[in-house]
Amino acid sequence: MYPLLDKIDSPADLKGLSEAQLRQLCEELRDYMVRCCAVNPGHLASSLGAVEIIVGLHRVFHTPEDRIVFDVGHQAYAHKILTGRREAFKTFRTEGGISGFPRPDESPYDAFATGHSSTSISAALGFAEAARLQGEGRKAVAVIGDGALTGGLAFEGMNNAGASKADLLVILNDNNQSIDRNLGGIHEHLLRITTNRHYNRFKQRVWDFLGERRLRGWLQRWLRSLKAWMVKRSGGDIFEALGFRYFGPIDGNDLEQVVTALTRLRDLHGPRVLHCITTKGKGYAPAEADPVTWHAPGRFDPDTGARIAGPHAADRYQDVFGAVLCELAEKDPRVVGITPAMASGCGMNRFAERFPERFFDVGIEEEHAVTFSAGLAAGGLRPFCNIYSSFSQRAYDCIIHDVALQRLPVVLCFDRAGLVGEDGATHHGVFDLAAYRSVPDTIVCAPRDETALARLMHTALAHDRGPFIIRYPRGTGEGVPWQDAPRTPWPVGQGETLLEGDTVALIGLGPVVNRALEAAARFPGRVGVYDFCYLKPLDEALLNTIAQRYRHIITLEDGTLKGGLFGAVSEALAPCPGGPSVEGLGIPDRFIGQARQTEQRTACGLDSDSISKNIEKVLQSCK
Repeated sequence: MYPLLDKIDSPADLKGLSEAQLRQLCEELRDYMVRCCAVNPGHLASSLGAVEIIVGLHRVFHTPEDRIVFDVGHQAYAHKILTGRREAFKTFRTEGGISGFPRPDESPYDAFATGHSSTSISAALGFAEAARLQGEGRKAVAVIGDGALTGGLAFEGMNNAGASKADLLVILNDNNQSIDRNLGGIHEHLLRITTNRHYNRFKQRVWDFLGERRLRGWLQRWLRSLKAWMVKRSGGDIFEALGFRYFGPIDGNDLEQVVTALTRLRDLHGPRVLHCITTKGKGYAPAEADPVTWHAPGRFDPDTGARIAGPHAADRYQDVFGAVLCELAEKDPRVVGITPAMASGCGMNRFAERFPERFFDVGIEEEHAVTFSAGLAAGGLRPFCNIYSSFSQRAYDCIIHDVALQRLPVVLCFDRAGLVGEDGATHHGVFDLAAYRSVPDTIVCAPRDETALARLMHTALAHDRGPFIIRYPRGTGEGVPWQDAPRTPWPVGQGETLLEGDTVALIGLGPVVNRALEAAARFPGRVGVYDFCYLKPLDEALLNTIAQRYRHIITLEDGTLKGGLFGAVSEALAPCPGGPSVEGLGIPDRFIGQARQTEQRTACGLDSDSISKNIEKVLQSCK
């Protein structure tokens, strides 16, 4: 089906191909990615736009000896396919298959594990300096998108690299998109220098007067040179101020330009930037037309582009968040929304449309998002800062130092908490409960369903001292009719009795409480179920009541067992010798690989069948 791609088993096979064959290979790569992603959904549009850059890198550089670090990894699918994983790519992001992100334990061509933004320059700088100190001739290349370039870590790496004069090449893949539309000063600067109105007006006027193809071809080459000069004059300033030599911009989807530029830059030394302008979704019309949706489109028909909707028995948690945030903003003009480039993913796009003057997308800058929120709170506003749980780890210091220490009323909503599915270990939000339970003056809670999320958001707005953390999972809720449910606040630190029994008590946080109810129903009268809702402060009064009534307690959480609810309950009952036995079900002390969420939950014992088996074991021990 793929005359050239089927013969590519390693980057060495690219060396003997002609330019025409390389262009055909790019077309085959795009078609192959589209058809694989139609079955196993992934991050499609980014990888489609980076095909020529990746083919050019493997054509010019000597990988894996030369090290290529892909920022985030969203754009690295062609890299995986060309480096001996063509057939394995059909299994990517599935249990037992290859990862959707670069993984050194998967292939020597994956120089550095990535999954979060803005790390590539720092890591590639480390490779460059390691090669220098060991007297090796290895080259180091960082491939970073303009969205990831907004992250502070990228500038820290560039600042260090420029000062050290390291032998480092940075490929700036500038496609005007990250996940959502890029915002911020760096993005505006890059956009401005490639859309100069004087240049484009002059180009269009002359173009309209020329009809002869040869003249147009000559003019196009001349205009490219003029544009490159104009952009270099105004666009390279920021990079050259950091100590980098700036080259470009070039058309990153023109293979000839990419190969020529990389060939010339490979043997130069010192820190240098090659600015490539690319089209996100290149070569697949639906993705080019709507790169935001096609960043991660889910399943679709590869021939028509029609997306295949999965079963939607319930609203998604992010949609509930967005709707309730609008409710709160209608009633309270102090409410503002902050997101680090995840407006559509977290459901804040609805808020952005209705309250644009109160919406802040700060770019891929989690630390800044939190400290900015702290400043807003100190200024008298009530910020709701929505960050994916795993990304909140980057802002840990800011949450402690800038929010909690000053007891500022910032509501931190952690979307994608718990096990997230196919993205795997880099994206699981399983460390938040343990991480923030130890922070003084901090509320940490997890709703069991959509109604509980709405109630907790109303509760958080009324809380006026310290951070209020609400964490909830990716995907659909429990299907409860939350829209018209009362928005009565949930008293801080108060749990709820859902079912009473006589032998085993199930104590849970978050949606796993619903699986506990399903399991308990199989043992009528024997098992009690309690939704503690708040990890901090813990409802010790309810816990003491449970300890007096039951012989055994099983805690349930979609966070790490070490330091989370299991730890909190065990610590609270430790001074009471002779009390009930306590065991925990949650995330074990290891990183969880990619699979479907249901498969991951089963592997961690958090589905109703697994909970039932644990209950049965406990009951058997009581006989």
